[in-house]
This record gives sequence, structure tokens and C-alpha cells, in this order.
Amino acid sequence: MKKRSLMLLASLMLVLSVFLAACSGDDSADGGKGTDKGKDKGKDKGTTEQGSGENAADIDFPLDTSNDKEAMEDGEMTIAMVADEPFEGTLNYNFYSGTYDAEILGYFDEALLDSDGDYLITNNGAATFELSEDNKKLTLKIKDGVKWHDGEPVKTSDLLYSYEILGHPDYAGNRYDFMIENVVGMPEYHEGKTKEISGIKIINDQEMEFTFNVASPSILSGFWSYATPRHHVGDIMTGETTIKDLESSDKIRVNPIGFGPYKIEKIVPGESVLYARNDDYWRGKPALKSIVQKVVSSSTIVESVKKGDIDLASIPADQYETVKDVEDIELLAKVDLAYTYIGFKQGKWDAKKKENITDPNAKMASKELRQAMWHAMDNKTIGEKLYHGLRFPGTSLIIPVFESFHNTEIEGRPYDPEKAKELLEEAGFKDTDGDGFREDQKGEKLVINFASMSGGETAEPIAKAYMQNWADIGLKVELVDGRLHDFNAFYDMVENDDPKIDIYQGAWGTGSDPDPSGLYGRTASFNYTRWTSEENDKLLKDGTSEKAFDLEYRKKVYDEWQELMFEEVPVAPTVYRYALKAANNRVVNYSIDPSSDLRLFEMGVSE
Repeated sequence: MKKRSLMLLASLMLVLSVFLAACSGDDSADGGKGTDKGKDKGKDKGTTEQGSGENAADIDFPLDTSNDKEAMEDGEMTIAMVADEPFEGTLNYNFYSGTYDAEILGYFDEALLDSDGDYLITNNGAATFELSEDNKKLTLKIKDGVKWHDGEPVKTSDLLYSYEILGHPDYAGNRYDFMIENVVGMPEYHEGKTKEISGIKIINDQEMEFTFNVASPSILSGFWSYATPRHHVGDIMTGETTIKDLESSDKIRVNPIGFGPYKIEKIVPGESVLYARNDDYWRGKPALKSIVQKVVSSSTIVESVKKGDIDLASIPADQYETVKDVEDIELLAKVDLAYTYIGFKQGKWDAKKKENITDPNAKMASKELRQAMWHAMDNKTIGEKLYHGLRFPGTSLIIPVFESFHNTEIEGRPYDPEKAKELLEEAGFKDTDGDGFREDQKGEKLVINFASMSGGETAEPIAKAYMQNWADIGLKVELVDGRLHDFNAFYDMVENDDPKIDIYQGAWGTGSDPDPSGLYGRTASFNYTRWTSEENDKLLKDGTSEKAFDLEYRKKVYDEWQELMFEEVPVAPTVYRYALKAANNRVVNYSIDPSSDLRLFEMGVSE
């Protein structure tokens, strides 16, 4: 769907998704109701339990603010974007890749189709839909009164424009995935063979039809319904602009428009955004007159919250102990649609073919080496000691939030240095010169170059802890360039397959579609490890096939896929996590529960 990429979060995991919202993942500004990503399903409407068993924190958090007073008229709020570097400012759903930009997008723009607590599209948004009996045709109708911030009506041609951008041969972003390619005629358009997408039919300004090649259950959880204001940004189809120019234009970076509850009034690049109320918002008049969203570093966010300078902020888990007893705020939390992982580079991205090419001779090509490195990581201790129990060991690449598909039979690779050593010995990684570090299978020196992000107080200790874990089993691991890299530099290197990187620590916001093909498919540019296999291709295809409308069949397919990834370990999940939000006690009508009826336009302050 939109692996935005995620939900979320730069400290190591990058803001919620950081990752790439891409990710697919990011936290939507209104707790999951304004966008289609970064949502988490709580145990019940009022609170979220911290799990059970040895990995659980002994704490219960609410999902909603408790202040039940009326929102004051013309209130104002200050919201923190907790980041240790400037936001990029690519403010369009088709082009953005990081969570910081996704946070901004969530306030001024939204999808045409809303989604529910199970992450399935509904008719409660700015548009409604009907799916044909054979599940291959979706008819979408935009409701009356839905207008862009400049007063122009949102038209079906604006949603068509998003598909024309995403499928364009010159599109270099990360969102040309299965759900886009599944539209009839899209592959031909993407290859430059046609100028039109035959599977999208405009009936009138408010109604349109999409026809799909495959009747896939991902249509209900991954349908892309983010419109693009063609009249505002310029038209690539008429030659008015180009894809490259569009992505960098002021119409996206300086004065973007959407049809969400707030308009962007002013952007201080990389630092802050001022929003003004959109009085013509289709749901009704927003409660707040204005919002200021500003970058606050992870090291100072707690102090800012204590002073009352910030009304709403994500709180790094490593600072939970310093904020849990602060007066005049309440903490909300839920399990994130995100996970952190170690990725093992095994090839390169072929931009011409637009697919991942695996190198069988890559340094990290041995699955036993990858398995051993996973067994060597003490993720449980990191979650307990550095994150106060708000992180817990990852076991699989389909996260527990997706209860129907998460394989509970897979227990991951728990911390077991002796097992790790045994795997390495059997695979031929031996210390042949007695220096305490193993040589590779050819008897040559083995140095594994590790890239990791800076940000927050835990980034460096975690990187060092993993390096020590690996040293304990005889693997020499060194930081790329001898240091941690900031978010933007880190992902530039990872995305571009910098040859200096052998392994890296990243994080994904999964988005609300359990389909993992956007992160691990052969043609997924987000598949940064560049690992591929025919079995992987088959299982990912089966998971989005028409047969996958049968829940038991889809679960069986995804169980097999998780087992394959457990065996091959192209990436090793390290921790799942709880996301913390601090809300000033004056905040009303705010929820992080995706099943809540509260919407962003209702959020306000009582004094």
C-alpha cells in the first residue's frame, strides 16, 4: 500500500517509520484518521496494555486524552516535531520518504478514502467507494464540498494525476508498488508504451472507476487515494512541468496545498510550519485557529514539555523515566506500526530495470553468518535497560499488530552467543590467525562495516552494544567512517547502495497493509538489502492474489513467508515498540486509537 513508510521517529528507528513512511510508515497527526499509515490497533478503546510475558512493561497507558471540556473558540496549539536534524520538506504524498515530512502532511492533506480500526478503507472520508462483485473494479465518488485550500474543487482528475505521476517512466520515488502496478494498463504506461492508463476511467468530476488486473485483498487496505492538485503544481502530461522539476518545485516545498483541516501559512525550511484553520474544510470548521509545529531536539523535548511550551509531542522511549511524573501532561501510548532491524547488504538496485539485483558473492551472502549475527544481539536487554521495557524483541517481519497474520510460532532468534558461534564454525568462519576475530570462508580477513543513525541518547550506546555482541562471537564490526550518521546522510548512503556499507540499522513504518512486498519484493526500491529469491517472489505474489481473499489461505502464505525470512535473514528484526505521546492537560478531543471517532479537525484546547 503505501509503505511510507512509515509510522515513525528518528532515533534509531527513525521516527516512526522513519523511515520511510514508506515505508511506509508514519504517525498521522490525528492518531490514524487523517492518513492511511502509522496506525495502531489498541487492545481496547480506552487503554493499551503493555503486552504480556517477560517482554512486557508493567504499565497501562490511555489512548485518549481525558480532558472532557469543550474546545475553546479560536484556540492555538504548539506541536513538536521531535527531530535532531531539519525536516526535508518534500510535502507531497507521491514524493516524500521520511516521517518528518509525513507528520506535516497529516495536518494539511489527507486521503480521499478514510480507514477504520482494522486499516480497511471505508466510506467515512471525503469520498466513498464500491467494489464490484468480482473484486476487480472500484468505483470512487468524491463527496460534495471537498475543496483544495485555494477554493478549487477536488476532482477525480486530481486522483488520476497521482497515478500518472506514480506510474510515469521518469518517476524515481518509492511508491510504484504492487497496488499501483495492479491497475489495468499501468505496466504499459510505466514502460512508456502508452500515454494513458486504460484501467482508470473518469466518469465526471466526482466519479471514476479503477479496474485491476488481480482481485487482491490489498485493494481494501492498500488502495492509493491521495489526490494531487494538478492545477496548482503543474501538469506533467501537457509538458507544463517535468517529474524532476515537480518534486523540487516551490508548489510542493514552499507553498503546498491540500484539502485537510489546516492550511500551510508559512514554512521556515527545516525548522517550523505555521498552519491556519481551513474554514471550508469538508467535515466542518476546525476547532483551532492555528497550529505551530516546530522542530525540537530529542534532548530538549522533555524540558519543553515540562515548561508548557509544547502541547503535543512524541516522547523518545529512552526518556520515559524523566517524563512519566511530569505534572500538567498525560502520556498516551500504543504499539507502533513499526519495527527496527539490522539489514544485510547483498546487492544493488538496477535503476534501468527497476529491480533489485542480488550478488551471490556479497560479503554478507552467507545466511549462516546472518543467522549468527541475529543470535548474537541482546535485544531483550536493550529494550529493558535503554527503553524501560517500551521496546521488546522482534521475532518476525510481520508485526504483532497484524494479529491475523503475525506468525506466533516463530520465536525469532533469541540471544544465544554459543549458538551463534556454532553456526559460524560450521559455516567455515574461523579464527585462523589467533587474533580473536574470525576470517571469512576463504581464510581472508573479515571486517564488517556497520552504518547506523545518530539521534537521541541511545543511538550510540545501542550501536556499541551490538558491535560488542558481535565481537563476543569473534566478528570484527566497525562503524562506517568511524561514526554515526545523521538521518538524511544515512539513508542517502543506504538507498544508493554505498559500497562502504555491509550492514545497517534501520527502521520501518509498515503502513496499514500487511502485504510486505513493498519492502521486500524484487521490484521494491525500499528493499535496501537487495536480497531476492524465486520463493520470495512466489509467496509475495500469492499473498496478494485473488485466492488471498480467503483469510486462512492468506495466513498460510504469510506464515510460510515469515518462515522463509526467518531462515534466510535478509534483515534481522531487533525490536518492536510502543510509541509515547505527551499531551498537555488542556488538550481536548485527541486520540491515538485508530478505531476512535475523533478527527483531527475536532482537536483543540480548553483554556
